[in-house]
Amino acid sequence: MNLQLIDISILLLYLAVMIFIGFWYRKKAKQNNESYLLGGKSLPWYKLGLSDASDMFDISGTMWMVALCFVYGLKSIWIPWLWPVFNQVFMMMFLSKWLRRSNATTGAEWLQTRFGLTGKGVTPSHLVVIAFALLSCFGFLAYGFIGLGKFMEIFIPWEVVRDYVPFNIPADYVPHFYGIIFTLFAMFYSILGGLHSIVLGDMIKYGIMIVACIAIAVIAMTNLNGKALNVPAGWDDPFFGWKLDLDWSNIAADANKKIADDGFSLFSLFFGMMLLKGVFASLAGPAPNYDMQKVLSTRSPKEASKMTGFVSIILLPIRYSMVIGLTVLALLYYDQLYLKGPDGVTDFERILPATINKFMPTGILGIVLTGLLGAFMGTFSGTLNAAQAYIINDIYLKYINPAAKTKRIMTMNYLVGVLVVFIGIGLGFFATNVNDILQWIVGGLYGGYVAANCLKWYWWRFNANGFFWGMAVGIVAAMLMPYVTTGLPLYWWPVLFLLSLAGCFVGTYATAPTDVAVLKSFYKTVRPWGFWKPIHALVVAEDPSFQGNKRFKLDMLNVVLGVIGQLCLTILPMYLILSMHTPLWITLAILTIIVLILKRTWWNKLED
Repeated sequence: MNLQLIDISILLLYLAVMIFIGFWYRKKAKQNNESYLLGGKSLPWYKLGLSDASDMFDISGTMWMVALCFVYGLKSIWIPWLWPVFNQVFMMMFLSKWLRRSNATTGAEWLQTRFGLTGKGVTPSHLVVIAFALLSCFGFLAYGFIGLGKFMEIFIPWEVVRDYVPFNIPADYVPHFYGIIFTLFAMFYSILGGLHSIVLGDMIKYGIMIVACIAIAVIAMTNLNGKALNVPAGWDDPFFGWKLDLDWSNIAADANKKIADDGFSLFSLFFGMMLLKGVFASLAGPAPNYDMQKVLSTRSPKEASKMTGFVSIILLPIRYSMVIGLTVLALLYYDQLYLKGPDGVTDFERILPATINKFMPTGILGIVLTGLLGAFMGTFSGTLNAAQAYIINDIYLKYINPAAKTKRIMTMNYLVGVLVVFIGIGLGFFATNVNDILQWIVGGLYGGYVAANCLKWYWWRFNANGFFWGMAVGIVAAMLMPYVTTGLPLYWWPVLFLLSLAGCFVGTYATAPTDVAVLKSFYKTVRPWGFWKPIHALVVAEDPSFQGNKRFKLDMLNVVLGVIGQLCLTILPMYLILSMHTPLWITLAILTIIVLILKRTWWNKLED
């Protein structure tokens, strides 16, 4: 174990500060339910944006990205489109302000503004969103839990602590033991202080992460210093052909096996599926998780757009400085790293912790370790907050105890928070690796989400019954797919989408349209573009001065520019640390032009 006293002291100080923050904000969080779950909708956009970026900077995702960068090189910048990472651009340009105009507390509550409070399918549509939200939250909690455990196992080998623990743990479950210990710390401060403590904790953690990432980048550049990396031809080129054509046979043969296991060899096919799924998923809007909660917590629609745009700016350059820095160190000293899992097979997800443990000097190791542990705690607490919001607002207050007093609601928030944590831990015991959970969430579960949540924004005739059947068919199919198919979950997505779409249309036309008064109110308040012509005519008949949303073409132009800009922010630190100066300057020029255009076409036109 390379941890020294100063490293351990930094880590313990951070944990103590997090506990203090929970106690500090306890009184403020207990004022009312909105203060606890949404920070009273009083937090400025840049704080929420930094908190949202902090929640996305998680251990599990960063371990996955470092593994991808090692194996796929600069082509790895495309693979996070699986989420899809560019959904932040769609939200930045128009969806965040549409969502915030509803003034709802959760995604399920938002449905009331679209489908009303009564009518066939309204209650089932409400319940199916809650089911999806909780499934995704539990999935992400398990995803973070197993990633944290694998991370800590490198720094604190079981051999070091075995004599101090009054029971024996099988080797396969050592990561779960570490996951439980640090999960309980995260649970404490996030449950006690609500969103106020989560946001402040995220800001502190992100400050630590900036220092850690810069330190890693400097160490990587110092070690590289003109040396040639031993990588396959094409590794340092972000562009690709029909096939991946990266051959690791004479360098690290297990990397070829990972490429085959991932199913990314036919990279153009994989990219096409990612893009198709990503565009529809982005048009559907944010999934009901911490990202949506941060949008709903902003002070106004304009600030919601600014907050979402800020996320990519603050997140990508910093995160990818760490990703490429650790990748460079791992490539330079690959023979010195032990990457075998308990089964004796090379696990590339161990590159991040193994490289940090091997090459970070004392003090810097403590800062990096603390930052990444904080990254887990930030993601965990944000996801936990979202799960609490759905259970309390959309189940307890709606169906069980609508007249509950504030004190009772706070007690239920605490109890529900503990319950959610233990369910997430339980599911984590069934996970073998980060990639398996990630693939199921983004390729499977979200496949059942997309169709219904696209139609709700853009088609007036779509109703609550159609929403319910579209979501229900998609979720059930996503849960059954692993048992009836093989291969990459992403390739199931078209089938899931078509099944869900069929459920949407059958359910919609089986019942009457949504009440006209609800549709008119939604159209006037949220002001979406799309297939709203009949409702637009009714609104204009009542109010001839009303102007419909004619920004479709401008929004789509801004989306294209934003996605290109997002890619530039991703690859800039990679070019910098690899000393690829010509593409670095070209990328900076492209990014500057995009910023100047978006200043005129997006920032100057923001409105509430």
